[in-house]
Parts: sequence; C-alpha cells; structure tokens
Amino acid sequence: MKYRLLDILACPMCKAFPLSLTVFEERSIKPPEKIRKCELYCGFHRGYVKELVETECSKCYGLEVATGLLECGSCSRWYPIVDDIPRMLPDDLRDKKLDRKFVEKWSGLIPQRILQSMTKL
Repeated sequence: MKYRLLDILACPMCKAFPLSLTVFEERSIKPPEKIRKCELYCGFHRGYVKELVETECSKCYGLEVATGLLECGSCSRWYPIVDDIPRMLPDDLRDKKLDRKFVEKWSGLIPQRILQSMTKL
C-alpha cells in the first residue's frame, strides 16, 4: 500500500477520515517519474498537509507498506494490510479466521485494544 493512499481512504463503516496507520513491514520500490503531492493528509508524515512544514514526497513514493494495520479513530474498527493491499471489508464480509491468523502472526506489534477485541470473537 502506498502511504499516499491515506490521503483518500476513509473508514468504510463510519466514513471517518483520516485513518491511522501502523507499519509492520515496509519495502523500497522505484518511485515514478511524476510525483503528485497529497492534497489533504500526508500518510508518510501522519499529518495534515497544511500543518506540515516540509514533505518528502520523493522518499514517500519510494516506499510501500507491505504489511500493517489501518485503524479508525472514530468507530475503533481496524483493517489489515496484507501483501501491500489494505483489506477494508465491512464487518459482515470479513473472514474472522483470517483476522485471527493476522493478529496471531503480528501480535507483538498490534495495539493491545485490538488484541483484547479479538478475544471476544
């Protein structure tokens, strides 16, 4: 997942923006020749563009989030990032077994509140 995606992603359940990102694995990629700056929110610096003194767009475009976690600060839902892809499914379409497997694998990096919510499933 590109950090830049946080400039447009909102929670599919409550529509809150922006989502918070926790990166577990990141990899370098070749950045494109044409680089577009984020409009509202910079996922790389985790802040609103208008509040940032400096951005590092070329560095950001050279990185990919391979594995991580997106969280909604409004409704507390979370969405795994697996193989570069954010899996942002509504509750009724999520695979609980896959969620458990993800949480077990990354339990050392996942916030405690999410680990506790998984014990209820």
